[in-house]
Amino acid sequence: MKVTEKIMGMETAIEILDDAKPQDVDAILEYFHTIDAVFSTYNKNSQLTRLNKGYLRLEDATPVVRKVLKLCEQTRLLTHGYFDSKIENHIDPSGLLKGFAIHEAAVQLEKKEYKNFYIEIGGDIEIHGHKNGQLWKVGLQNPVNKDSVIIVRLTDKGMATSGLAHTGLPIYNPITRKVASIYKSVTVIAVNAYEADRFSTTAYAMGVKALDFLEKTDNVEALIFERDGKEVMTSGFAQYL
Repeated sequence: MKVTEKIMGMETAIEILDDAKPQDVDAILEYFHTIDAVFSTYNKNSQLTRLNKGYLRLEDATPVVRKVLKLCEQTRLLTHGYFDSKIENHIDPSGLLKGFAIHEAAVQLEKKEYKNFYIEIGGDIEIHGHKNGQLWKVGLQNPVNKDSVIIVRLTDKGMATSGLAHTGLPIYNPITRKVASIYKSVTVIAVNAYEADRFSTTAYAMGVKALDFLEKTDNVEALIFERDGKEVMTSGFAQYL
């Protein structure tokens, strides 16, 4: 079973190769719509908007808001400030929100004993099991030379890409408070989509320090496209080719 829908303004896909129940897929889509409603920066009534305007206290927010912002703070400390959900007292957890939502959805499917599935929101994915007995294949397009596509083969992994070429939205370096622009994109493969998302955001914001950071981070590999389209990979990325 495969369904696609636009959620959070992005193409969303769920593909389950096991014998899937439609209500289980509907539950995941409903969860994504809930996350969108709670964290939308465009909806004046979302909890995130109300939090930023001072109409809602953090302690009165729903548990998922408190959980996501706690994860943001943990990531800020882990990355020495290169990941930061606060810009000039404005809270925006989008640097890990997609990955968080995807991974939470994957956990829900695992609890229902699904083994082989794929979840994607806006190009960020989590993959489990196999497709037709083989590793899942995912294409990574060079943002400069669009005819060049790198195929990666994955199972039980998350993958996320950050960068202006991928999202169309700027990512700020929290240390310099300037828009990060050293790379076209940074794609990270990690144990799940949450880890991949937060570390791809961090690495893109870091700029020239990204490769060293990624090499020193456990269970993470990455593909970086420089501004001229040149490919730079971490030492273990080739295992996915």
